[in-house]
Amino acid sequence: MPKNRVIIDTDPVRSLPLHFLLVLATDYPTQGTDDILALLYALSCSPEDLEVLLISVTFGNVNVQNCLRNVVSMFHVIEKEIQWRKNNGRPEGFDALKRSKPTVAVGSDEPLGGERMKAAYYHGADGLGGVHTSHPHHSGPQETWKHLFDTPPPGTLLSSTAASVEPSTSTTSHLFNPSSSPSHLEILRILDTEPPDTITIIAIGPLTTLATAAAHAPQTFLRAKQVLVMGGAVDVPGNMTPVGEFNTIADAVAAARLYSLTSLEPESTMPPFGSAALLPDYPPKSELGDRRLRVLKFPLDITIKHTLRRDEVKAKLNPLMEKGSPLAEWVSAFLAATFKKVESLHHGHEAEGDATHISLHDPLCVWYAVTTSGSESSKWEFFKGEDIRIETVGQWTRGMCVVDRRDRKKAKEGEREVEGDMGEWLTWRKGNRVDRCVGTPGERVLAGVLLETIFG
Repeated sequence: MPKNRVIIDTDPVRSLPLHFLLVLATDYPTQGTDDILALLYALSCSPEDLEVLLISVTFGNVNVQNCLRNVVSMFHVIEKEIQWRKNNGRPEGFDALKRSKPTVAVGSDEPLGGERMKAAYYHGADGLGGVHTSHPHHSGPQETWKHLFDTPPPGTLLSSTAASVEPSTSTTSHLFNPSSSPSHLEILRILDTEPPDTITIIAIGPLTTLATAAAHAPQTFLRAKQVLVMGGAVDVPGNMTPVGEFNTIADAVAAARLYSLTSLEPESTMPPFGSAALLPDYPPKSELGDRRLRVLKFPLDITIKHTLRRDEVKAKLNPLMEKGSPLAEWVSAFLAATFKKVESLHHGHEAEGDATHISLHDPLCVWYAVTTSGSESSKWEFFKGEDIRIETVGQWTRGMCVVDRRDRKKAKEGEREVEGDMGEWLTWRKGNRVDRCVGTPGERVLAGVLLETIFG
């Protein structure tokens, strides 16, 4: 049995297998490159370490349909890669994928608060550096994939049947099950079906879909073992604004709502009225119960240090491309476009040549999920129970991770509230309780693990 069962919305600490609801809360397009790498990594892991139950696709720097196209194309390339490896006597790989076929569901296309951000300037209009134009033979069927996720008209026999049966397998790929249900309902279905504390959600995109699921059925959502979140910037600059990281700023209201479930008093950190009108408030604490959400945060502070260099990509992929690997050709194409963009945007990179690098933001979350039950588990370090709050309405600070940097004494459990405590930062029952990653098994280790796991 796998140690981890996950939902990726693109940790094993118990004897039961941990399922990763790869709620690929993936903003595929914005993500583009490192989201795809995270998915390929997860699907290539040992089935004893990881079982991907669901890939939930949400908006990113492009709309959700472009994100979905990238996911479907990825499966198309994987299918060709497996056949190529088989024909050439190579290990087929993708063991986690072959053991358990994941469901792919469509999530939110718009944020709860504010306008959708654009980042096509970085990852290209398709989110993958224009790979669908430069390598159209790897993009899969041009039209049929669009109908795999259609929801039947309401009030019909088809719609009632679709709601009561497993996802259809009549798809252009034999590697995933397309779902016509919104991904927040798929997440809740899995959490309701599986025992509590056996599902880990890996969120590597905006948190809109997760916030929607939590608002729809908070008690069910709290059955999750933990949520691994790639997002935010605490002690370093942001990558979209001086203080805002993309996944968080793309839907700050959703992030604030999700983080509030880590608090003993969720209402103490909920967004102000009006900013989250699309979703209802959580029920009162008496109804919600004592259970809190465990959020493990992987901000830019730690993810930006884990890099993949151009020369590492060339050394691994060029020999495979020469032998005809479809996956090596596809990945090399969109990574080449990303390296060029990095050189054009950031000081110093243009002189680095093969040392030019990208950060492995999203794969870091998968790496944590895979390694926390083994010998490397002790190498991960976290600041436990940090009161990290998300700014939702600031003109220049939306998406900022706000922490209390004052040298003030905080009330201990059972003590009276501190007088003059604006925002209730010093009261023990108020505020969020987020575990923030500050140390890993090695900043230069992940690149090699990633390439070896995916390509062998």
